[in-house]
This record gives sequence, structure tokens and C-alpha cells, in this order.
Amino acid sequence: MNGRLFIIMQYLVPQHLISRLVGRLANSQRAFIKNTFIGWFVQRYQVDMSEAQCSDPLQFRNFNDFFTRALKPGARVIAEGDAVACPADGAINQSGLIRQGSLLQAKDRMFSLVDLLGGDAGRAEAFQDGNFTTVYLSPRDYHRVHMPITGTLKKMIYIPGKLFSVNQITSDNVPGLFARNERVVCLFDTEAGPMALVLVGAMIVAGVETVWAGEVCPGSKGCTEVDYGDRNPPIHIMKGEEVGRFKLGSTVVAVFGPGMVSQVPTLPPGASVRMGQAIGQLQSTAV
Repeated sequence: MNGRLFIIMQYLVPQHLISRLVGRLANSQRAFIKNTFIGWFVQRYQVDMSEAQCSDPLQFRNFNDFFTRALKPGARVIAEGDAVACPADGAINQSGLIRQGSLLQAKDRMFSLVDLLGGDAGRAEAFQDGNFTTVYLSPRDYHRVHMPITGTLKKMIYIPGKLFSVNQITSDNVPGLFARNERVVCLFDTEAGPMALVLVGAMIVAGVETVWAGEVCPGSKGCTEVDYGDRNPPIHIMKGEEVGRFKLGSTVVAVFGPGMVSQVPTLPPGASVRMGQAIGQLQSTAV
């Protein structure tokens, strides 16, 4: 299928229905279904099971458990000190400065920070002139998302939306992709300033989970906001600890306040990254 036809098909197909049906299949515990599905997936995407806690793909209860598999201790090294750790395995989609309230999605294509964070201009104000890094997780990648720096959860916002694919072809051609798709925005306070992690859903992504709320997507038809600012004890998550996971797919956008982070210039679009490696450095003036 050529790129243009692939894009057109995504506008025409019932995105949510297809994704929910795949989700039911991925949650099946019937041995024939889950073993066939897992076996095909491992071979098709050359998944490296040697780094997983359970290296036998057929021992998982269902496809979702296989897809969100845990790693062996020490399989990822978390960058130390003031380094900002990559939140996920994958490839850099884009990174850089937030300019005039917009983030770079692809060459010559921008999208709105306000839209990404759910349409609240006040919420977005804290990140104006800050930095962002967008990481695309391919099917073969480890699909848990971790903290780039230590922080305390303040809010979680579920935002309903479309379910376009988030691969490079779609990113290059669908306007405002990451601010149109279903997503979960997690807002944190850190010693260096505000940080947002946006977990973006996608076509056939059967669910998005967080460690504090369980499954958040699929959610209701309306935007849902949960305030954790007065939580006692607070939800405090250390750098490198898990935040959430994707059941198939997707993309995470890490957004940092102004002056917080200087990014690694050797990580251009398309660069492969692993969870925990340094993608930036906290600025001493922000700490």
C-alpha cells in the first residue's frame, strides 16, 4: 500500500471500532489465539526476548501481557546526575524548542501546545518557550514509559480523539496528529520546573495504562481531569521508574518548562534511543 492510500484509508475506516476489536483479540487467553498471534509477531518484528524477564513468549497469559513485558533488571541503564533520561525505547520523531506555542511534528509541519495539553491555555503557559522530545515506539520496542527526571504527579488529563497511526508516514502527512489522537497528559512538578508526559494513543492501540490509575484509555467521550496535587501521600516517581505502558503502538511526548533542559544535539529525527539514555541535561539555572 502506498503512502497516500494509507493516509486516505485511515480517514475512512472506523478507527475506534477496529482498535477495540483488536484489543479484545489481544486480551484473549485462548492458547491457539494468543500463541499464534504472539508467535507471528515475534517473527515478523524480530523481537528480542533475551532481555525480557520472561524470555519464553508463549508463557504470557495473553498478547497484551507479552506486549507490555517487563525487562530483566539491568537491561537498561538510567543516565545519572543531571542527565534527562529518555522515557521510552524507540526513535526520535522530533525534538527542540517550543516556538510561539507550537511544536515541530515533521518537516514544515507544526502543532499547537495548547491543543496537545487539552485546550487549556493556562495549563500550556508554564511550558511556553520550553523544550520537547517526541519518541515513536515501533512494534518491536519495549512498551513501558518511564520518568525522564524525578517528579511529583499533579494532574492527569484524559483527552478523547482520533486514532490515526503514529508512524513516520502519518506524522509527515496528518496535520496536528499528536494533538488530534486520543491521549493521556500527565503533569508533574520537578525540582527543575514543570514537566508533562503525553502518552498518545494510535490505530489498534488497545489501551494506555498508568501505574497510579490503571487503564485510562479507552475512556469516555469527554475530557476527564483528575487532580493529584492534594494527594496524601503524594505520587512521587523517581527518574527511571515506570509511569505507564501502551497496549500496542504508540508515541510519548516529553515537554519541559522554559530554561530547564539543554538537549543532546546528536539525536536528530530518526535516531534510535533506549529508555534511560541521556536525551538532555538539566540547566544549572533551573535546578
